[in-house]
Amino acid sequence: MIMRSILTVFLATASICTIAGSATYKPSDVVKQNFEQAIPNLPGKSLVAVEVEYPPGGSSLPHAHAKSAFIYAYVISGAIESKVNDGDVRVYRTGESWSEPPGANHSVSRNASKTKPAKLLAVFIVDSNDRELTTPLK
Repeated sequence: MIMRSILTVFLATASICTIAGSATYKPSDVVKQNFEQAIPNLPGKSLVAVEVEYPPGGSSLPHAHAKSAFIYAYVISGAIESKVNDGDVRVYRTGESWSEPPGANHSVSRNASKTKPAKLLAVFIVDSNDRELTTPLK
């Protein structure tokens, strides 16, 4: 009987943790393309800018960026928590920026605040025929 109670508590706890864990990665970001232009002196390359808006507590799903994409990210407002490849999780605040190498894995990208929105501008230099800027990680 004690073993059954322990097993029941364990399974209930595991279920709650699974549900909470999946809620953490529920996408709630809004991505809007801001600009796209072929780069005249770099044949085959384009500059693409996107705005990413996060509501309070919002996040993006873990994703990989296009293999050709070099990215510059700039926090327009709020605070963004980010982890790229094997780097540390960092919080970037309004006015701060970072870069990401081609093909980067972005396992954490979310609003660091549960009460205020956040917004970033991501500028991609990418092969002009690379239409998928991000792909969800499995």
